[in-house]
Amino acid sequence: MTPDRWTLALDGGALPRPEGRVLAFMARGDADLGAFGGDVLAVQGFRPDFDRLAARGFDVVPELGGEGGFDAALVQIVKSKVRSLAAVAEALSCLKPGGLLMVDGAKEEGIEAILRAVKAVLPVEEVYSKAHGKLFWLHRPADLPEGIAEWIALPETLEEGYVTAPGGFSADGPDRGSEILVALVPELSGRVADLGAGWGYVAGEVLAEQERIARLDLIEADHEMLEAARANIDDPRAAFHWADATRFEPEAPYDAILCNPPFHTGRRADPALGRAFIAAAARMLAPSGRFIMVANRHLPYEAALKEAFGTGRQIGELEGYKLYEAAKPRTAARRSRGPNA
Repeated sequence: MTPDRWTLALDGGALPRPEGRVLAFMARGDADLGAFGGDVLAVQGFRPDFDRLAARGFDVVPELGGEGGFDAALVQIVKSKVRSLAAVAEALSCLKPGGLLMVDGAKEEGIEAILRAVKAVLPVEEVYSKAHGKLFWLHRPADLPEGIAEWIALPETLEEGYVTAPGGFSADGPDRGSEILVALVPELSGRVADLGAGWGYVAGEVLAEQERIARLDLIEADHEMLEAARANIDDPRAAFHWADATRFEPEAPYDAILCNPPFHTGRRADPALGRAFIAAAARMLAPSGRFIMVANRHLPYEAALKEAFGTGRQIGELEGYKLYEAAKPRTAARRSRGPNA
């Protein structure tokens, strides 16, 4: 595995070695934060990366909460320019004057655009290119330029009244796949879950329309998205879980699961994510439970559905999306027969 760019820059003497407290925004689960010494606080709202950092022994929180006075800060950008620039602005506000800001990212994540934006308001001191990406750094001035305040991303309220997470999936309104899922979902009852619930559109609409649902668990790995969902849904049947949907363990099996699964890793399409959601749904369902999923027509999920479920059908196909209903989860059947079946 190629070392992180800041590790190479530190070891080569190009990057000044930070001293004191270091803040790491959007730190990946495998990030070499140990290169900065022992006093590192990681901020990571994506649950799989949060869990991996915590398992490696790092102090990690989903959001910072206004703490400041750091001597150095690292921002690992994400594909969302809005979120990346917001993290840079927050990092700068948390640094002491003269503190070191480091910004790292791959070309496919948009590091060039972030570099241009920062250069427009602050003097970047050095750019270190390596492994199809860049690391750049500067020292925080005593007074921050006014333009940085424009990078602060605040939740938006749609015309329909929904609050969305800035820079997150479907921030401008419900995506068409979720709208189709809501329009065509069959009648549900009992315990229901929404895997990858986002800011709560599907769960909120379904709860408003269906009285026989006893409880609906929103399971979402993105902390900002889940906080938006909390703001959007006040139905007492809703429960909110900040968790990796592929690893979540429910209190009891579900009678139905809804899903509009993610299918991107960074900027690349990755159908393996959807397949992992399908396998997780089969594991969480009761033997009589149903799985209802919407997906882009071109994504090859049929084999995964057949592997995870005993029966299934395509409810409909509309505007480039397919809606599936699957039943008789094979994992649930094995569980009911016992470990020696």
